[in-house]
Amino acid sequence: MSTPIPESDYTGVSDLSVALIGPSEQDRRSMAHALSGLSITNLKEFTAYPARSIEMQRIMDENFDVIIIDLDSDQKQALDLVEHMASQNAATIMVYSSQTDPSTLVRCMRAGAREFLSQPIASGSLSEALGRAATRRPATHGTKHDGAKVLVFLGGKGGSGVTTVACNFAVALAQGCGKNTLMIDLDLPLGDAALTLGITPQFSAVDALQNASRMDANFLSKILAKHSSGLSILAAPGKFPNVEVRNDAVEKLISTARLGFEYVVIDAGSRFDLSGTALVDLADVVYLVMQAGIPELRNSHRVISEYFKSGGSNLEIVLNRFIPRAGGVDEEHIAKALNRPVQWKIPSDYVAVRRMQNEATPLTQEDSMISRAIQEMAGAACGVTVQLDKKKKKGFSLFG
Repeated sequence: MSTPIPESDYTGVSDLSVALIGPSEQDRRSMAHALSGLSITNLKEFTAYPARSIEMQRIMDENFDVIIIDLDSDQKQALDLVEHMASQNAATIMVYSSQTDPSTLVRCMRAGAREFLSQPIASGSLSEALGRAATRRPATHGTKHDGAKVLVFLGGKGGSGVTTVACNFAVALAQGCGKNTLMIDLDLPLGDAALTLGITPQFSAVDALQNASRMDANFLSKILAKHSSGLSILAAPGKFPNVEVRNDAVEKLISTARLGFEYVVIDAGSRFDLSGTALVDLADVVYLVMQAGIPELRNSHRVISEYFKSGGSNLEIVLNRFIPRAGGVDEEHIAKALNRPVQWKIPSDYVAVRRMQNEATPLTQEDSMISRAIQEMAGAACGVTVQLDKKKKKGFSLFG
């Protein structure tokens, strides 16, 4: 289990600007009283759900740090409001309700609520929720690009090659683009990014997630491993951990990483439970890695339908182990089924990839279609053109 974050670790709670939206005067006054008890002075109350988009926009234009919404007065309207504001606003969205059944909590979180506050309001729960909002504020207040660019790799199905692509991509950013890059392996419990890169780290992502209360730049730097390419790595553990991946712990880890690096690459494997956390919201780009097969196409379609309902402008499709004119499901059918084009195609080279996995050797030793495809992806992410040194063709390696 993750270590609870003590209230004393939170700073800046009293400085938060809070919008309280509640048609029920009694419930709204109760929440306002609880907020005043925590020294929240920058509070603005709204006595009704905004009925028109222009009214919603006026609320969002005020750039509140936290928006707290009454769920019980009209649950459907409240959830619609949560979904709209979560997709258009950097504020932390919270809901409060007397209903605590699991299905209600799931609907709220899927709509975009970061916190669920049960009535009657407990001051301890409220202070912790506001504390988490305060800690994430540096990463979400303003634009996503204040700090590192977050690039998430997610698999349409287990075995799609997410780790292979993500590792080579991260090394290309660090080595080819010359960027200060961190790779985090969240494919828990058995992620093998460290094995793929040929390193044996002392600490893992579990150490970070279990110590969210201690997480800062100094703590993070002490649990990272370093690859010869210059890439920093926070690996998955080498054994089965008993850890609950909490949304707030993931947010704290990413927020801290963004302050110390230019690029943060995250290998999420095919853990679709992570897709429902803040991981997707914080990502500048989500690369959905899949192969040209019916199972991957089916799963990828379900992932897009479930977690990218608003359009997923930050989602890019990566077709891995691509073999032109191989028959079966082609690129055109994939684009039609997913209702979006395939942005990247990584050629198939089974022998080279298997050698890398077995021996932790470079994916390629010279200029190849695979290395060019991955470098093109990395170049697009960092805004530069990554070129091979032709004079050192035989010595070229994404892994250095």
